[in-house]
Formats: sequence, structure tokens, C-alpha cells
Amino acid sequence: MRIAVVGGKLQGIETCYLARRAGWEVVLIDRDPRAPASGLCSAFFCRDIVKEPEELTQIISDVDLIVPAVEDFETLQCLAGVAKKDSIPLALDLDAYAITSSKKASDHLFHRLALSVPQPWPDCGFPVIVKPDESSGSKGVRKIADQATLDLFLEKNRPNLPQWVIQEYLEGPSYSLEVVGLDGRCVALQPTVLEMDVAFDCKRVIAPAGLSKDLDAEFRAVAGALAQTLSLTGVMDLEVVYHGGSLKILEIDARLPSQTPSAVERSTGINILECLRQVFVESRLSENPQIQTERGVVYEHIRVWADRLEVSGEHIMTQGGPLHMENGFFGADTALTNFSGPDKPWVATLIISDTDLEKAWKKRCQVIRTTMEACRLSRYRDPVPDGSRVRTERSG
Repeated sequence: MRIAVVGGKLQGIETCYLARRAGWEVVLIDRDPRAPASGLCSAFFCRDIVKEPEELTQIISDVDLIVPAVEDFETLQCLAGVAKKDSIPLALDLDAYAITSSKKASDHLFHRLALSVPQPWPDCGFPVIVKPDESSGSKGVRKIADQATLDLFLEKNRPNLPQWVIQEYLEGPSYSLEVVGLDGRCVALQPTVLEMDVAFDCKRVIAPAGLSKDLDAEFRAVAGALAQTLSLTGVMDLEVVYHGGSLKILEIDARLPSQTPSAVERSTGINILECLRQVFVESRLSENPQIQTERGVVYEHIRVWADRLEVSGEHIMTQGGPLHMENGFFGADTALTNFSGPDKPWVATLIISDTDLEKAWKKRCQVIRTTMEACRLSRYRDPVPDGSRVRTERSG
């Protein structure tokens, strides 16, 4: 199997890694010559496909499937046009993406289906969360604790207020669930736990999530209702928070997410790329993908510099140039990293698993200790969204 991946940042890293796990060849295309995923692919082409669509046609002439790993709508439209012209399957539901890429359009969908969501401002109290309408992940997200701070934000952004969503901030654990659909029929994969850094960027994914049978069923039912309403063909991820005894929907995105599919693959053996290959290449949906096993998995990002190791959100993985994959990295099963020596700053995504979650977490802690000892580090930080609760430890 040979695929083309367009986009070499976070989604591109995810896709290239999962393709390698599946034993596939990857042709990566990105306009950044130092795209992080460029070290994880079989072949890399530095191109701007919007400006050079004819080059794209030549590059993808022998691939079996195109997987978009970008969120720029102009690029996606260009990609859809070239894929249609060249009769190459494109793993994207552009109509569903157009709805889910807008938080306001998504909120309208949630309300139409009478789903449980955070209360919008001004119908809620403080604190509130402010986030851009058309940006996924944590980009631009901020927590505002009082009216005076919100007034300053509103005044500063008054001309662009329609581009922002303001809603109540809900305390509680966050969960994610990926859904693969074909004409609205869908299969949900494994729920995972999301843990955030101080900027609400996901720093760690835990699998399995350990939800009760009832909550797991509720989560899957909500995901199925959304996929059916969108008539989804492709992939969608659903993020919720457990608050006040129920699951509240935070957002949905009809595109291949980063982080969680790798954790699910390591835990269950189910590779979401294989699910997408079946949908887009074979026009079939495997409604009951077989779980080989359900191992405990800790998937997290670390940054090392000076005398410290810090767990951080996934944005750090785009800041150090091309990544490479190492097995057995300081005791981790696998790492995606730019590590070139203990005396230089570096980042890594650590993927750690064991027969159950408790053993996986103990293994993870040993990996951190081993890394700190080998790199002669004395400080460790694991920030959380509420800055007053930043966990700081010293080794030795």
C-alpha cells in the first residue's frame, strides 16, 4: 500500500507513524522543507500544492490513497479537485469537514440534536472559555475568570467578535472518541482520556479510558447520532468533558486527528488508517473491528533543555524540525523525536504500553527517571490548565 500524505505537521506526524505501523509506504508533501513528519516518510516533496497542482498530479500518480493532514480549506479544495481528476481516493468528507471546522456550526448541530453542551455566555457564570470559531485544538483558547477580564477581551476584539465562541468552563476529565463512517453508518473505536497543559493543549493521552459501561454506551450513541446526521464518510473525532454526572460535548472534527489514533492502535491493535483504506479504497465499513488485546497506554510529549524535563502540549513537536522514530528510547516502547544527544535541547513523543494501565504508568515513570538520569536533569514539570496546580518535582 502506497499513500500520499499532504501536510507534515501534527496530523502528518500521526499519519506517517500509523502508516509505518501498517507497513505502508508514505509519500509526504509539505511546503516547509523542515516539516516534522519529513523524517518519518518514505519520500518527501517540498511543494505548495495550491500554487503547483500540476506537480501534485505527477507526485501522486502511483499512490493508492491520499490522506489530507492539513486544515486549510483552500488546500483541501485543491486536493479534492486533483484527486477527482486523477481518480485517486481521498480520505476526506469535505461536506462534513465544512460543518465541523466551525465551532458555531457544530454548536447549531448539537442543539438541533438536543445534545448536552456547555452553556453559552452570557447565560453562564464564570469562569468561561474563549476559543476561535474556526481553529481546532488549543490554538487561541483561553480561560477567563471574571467580568473585568472578559470586558477587556470584548473591547479588544469587538470588530472580530463573530469569530469567537464564549461558553462556560467545565471542570472534569476530558475524553475523545474516533468514529469511522460510510454514508452515515459508522463504527466507533476506543475512548481515550485527554490531559492538557497550562495552555489547554493536549500533553498526554491515556488508553483505555476506563469509562463505565453506561458512559461508554452513551458516548458511542452520541458519536453515532452525529455521524448519521452528517452522513459521514470518513473519520470524525468527538471530544467531551465529564461534568456534573454527564458527558458534555466540547467539539467535533471530521478529519484525521493527531495523538489519539496512535494511542488506540497501540492499545487495541486497530489502525484507523486501515479502517479508512477499507472505506475509501474498497467502499466497505468493517463494523466490528477486532480488538487483538486492550493494553494500557500512556502517550505523551516531553521537552528537554538546560537542566529540566517538561511534559508539554503537542505544539512542541512542530518546533524542532524533522523527527525520527526510535524503539526502546530510554525504555519507552517507541519515541518520535529530534534527539541527537543529551547535551542539546530536544523534544519527543513517548509511546509506552504494558498489559494494563497501572503497569503502563509505572513504566512511564521509570522512563522519565531514566531520561533525567541519563541527561543529567534536575528539574521536572508537568503543568496543568490551572496554573496554581502546576506539579513540580526534583530528582534525587
